[in-house]
Amino acid sequence: MGYYIMVGDGVNYYVEDLNPAGTKTILFLHGWPANHKLFEYQFDQLPKLGYRCIGIDTRGFGNSDKPFNGYDYDTLSDDVRSIVNQMKLSNFTLLGHSTGGAIACRYMKRNNGFGVSRLVLCAAAAPSLIKRPDFPYGLDQSTVEDIIATTIKDRPQMLVNFSNMFFFQHITQAFSDWFFQLGLQAAGWATAAIANTWIKESLFDDLETIQIPTLIIHGIHDQIVPYPLGEIQKKMIKNSVLVPFEFSGHGSFYDQKDLFNQVLVNFIKNKNY
Repeated sequence: MGYYIMVGDGVNYYVEDLNPAGTKTILFLHGWPANHKLFEYQFDQLPKLGYRCIGIDTRGFGNSDKPFNGYDYDTLSDDVRSIVNQMKLSNFTLLGHSTGGAIACRYMKRNNGFGVSRLVLCAAAAPSLIKRPDFPYGLDQSTVEDIIATTIKDRPQMLVNFSNMFFFQHITQAFSDWFFQLGLQAAGWATAAIANTWIKESLFDDLETIQIPTLIIHGIHDQIVPYPLGEIQKKMIKNSVLVPFEFSGHGSFYDQKDLFNQVLVNFIKNKNY
């Protein structure tokens, strides 16, 4: 079931709400530069197990409105809060992948974790995607600047380059084409603006405020959000567990989709991972 929800500044968000009668809710925040369809292989299976799965397209991406502004973490997390309020969500699991993980972290701090009972960070771009003077992890800032420049010059080529880094397991050409189309559905200005946010903002303080049970899933072959960031998240979030995915890159939700689904379900059920 798909519909639109308008957030505070008049931007319409597309929401995919699968199995609304499910007894446990998972709210999915996708990574850059895709949309909610990134989680197709979770949406195929988890509703069968009784879960309500809600996927939203971040402003500027997928089927949501594409304003020119509003791509900072505060605004993006406020958008999520508006959706949570209007859908009257409570006691839900918040799952964020990559930039979606960063937005989830900001949501936790900015809203004191409103409504969230469990947090799942998948290859989350936190506490900083780029290296900083006191943080020798992540990507070189020049790498992100190159992504921004290529986005502005030749966005389809940038998406091809990005796709080639995304997965560790072999993917078919048909799957690669599908993934490429997800990126094309975004606006160019939104794609570049989010990449600028990686440079401008960090989430060190945000991670330290998280108190609820947190699952960190990170592929050890991740070329986009390097694995050490997952280890740092584990150190900074008190009540957290890190599950390394040995045969995954940035897209563990597909690289090892069966394991991903099982680890996620076990975490929500409070079972061993």
